[in-house]
Amino acid sequence: MDLAFTPEELAFRDEMRRFFHEKIPGAIRAKAARGEHLAKEDIITAQRIMNAHGLAVPHWPEQWGGKNWTPVQLYFYQDEMQQANVPPPLPFNVNMVGPVIAAFGSEEQKRRFLPAIANLDIWFCQGFSEPGAGSDLASLRTSARREGDHYVVNGQKTWTTLAQYADWIFCLVRTNPEARKPQEGISFLLIDMKTPGITVRPIQTFDGGFEINEVFFDDVKVPVANLVGQENKGWDYAKFLLGNERTGIARVGTSKERIRRIKEIAARERRGGQRLIGDPFFRRKIVEVEMELKALEITQLRVVARERHRSPGTPDPASSILKIKGSEIQQATTELLLEAVGPYAMPYQPAEAGSNEGVIGPDYAPPVAPTYFNWRKISIYGGSNEIQRNIIAKAILGL
Repeated sequence: MDLAFTPEELAFRDEMRRFFHEKIPGAIRAKAARGEHLAKEDIITAQRIMNAHGLAVPHWPEQWGGKNWTPVQLYFYQDEMQQANVPPPLPFNVNMVGPVIAAFGSEEQKRRFLPAIANLDIWFCQGFSEPGAGSDLASLRTSARREGDHYVVNGQKTWTTLAQYADWIFCLVRTNPEARKPQEGISFLLIDMKTPGITVRPIQTFDGGFEINEVFFDDVKVPVANLVGQENKGWDYAKFLLGNERTGIARVGTSKERIRRIKEIAARERRGGQRLIGDPFFRRKIVEVEMELKALEITQLRVVARERHRSPGTPDPASSILKIKGSEIQQATTELLLEAVGPYAMPYQPAEAGSNEGVIGPDYAPPVAPTYFNWRKISIYGGSNEIQRNIIAKAILGL
């Protein structure tokens, strides 16, 4: 494999770097760099700026805003976005439901939803996981019974990220409970969150946040026109979607930026009378993570080099390797950041919660512990690392 980039590719990289640093508001990027929770308005602002410059959905078909970029260009686009701490276009919109509608939706659905999805005029959330049906998604039980020109949906979804912001939810539902295999009899529905019978209940995470939810459906009427593709073919569309979800899941650029931040903080913090960056044991930990990250980046470039020979929606099985190592490295960087900040990362109660204690230590310290706890999930979502190892064993090793 030739890892050398052409002058044109390097010029494209520099163009993306300038755009993300100059066009996306610095206040939003600074919040993301500190690990603070972004407001809904921050995410919308960033995506609409990108969409106005034709950069929200470059991987979509050209007629719906895609750029027909090469895999190398898409790689640089994601890498520079991540290194600049730019909130990516909402994944539920641009990497999940958008490509499914573009590939399998009706022409009416494409015209109605795709422009709004790209500009974040409609915010989608994902209704896949259920109690007892997470990694084993085929065992889902939320039902959709057809009555005339509507489906009547009953059931529950859980771990629904940012459902509190969502205008719509895309759901896997069981339309044929008598199907021979659990993967059969599942359909893909688009559901307006304002429909009577939908209840959203927040779940507080270990970091104190409320980014995930339970969503309940009680006799929710959904027009048949909101069925994507064919009835009982939803499992095929879900597999296509998951292939898109894992695009860029290694987040190499994010880990690069995080390591730079760790070094900056370690140059300020002192342990035993010397700056932490001077501690050979801490420096060794940084170097070990950097070596792992470089190996991951090269693996990702190998996948990029092979992408041009693969059909859309059929990801390289090596993406499972990227997912495993990428999530492990991201978690390792949060551990190093926690170690660098030390006791200043101890959670505190803000004044509005009734506490009279303010922030102790530097202003970059408070988000560190919540980020550490929140990022424990990275090895689970997008297909748990255990499931990814099974994929590697079957698709790569032939076991």
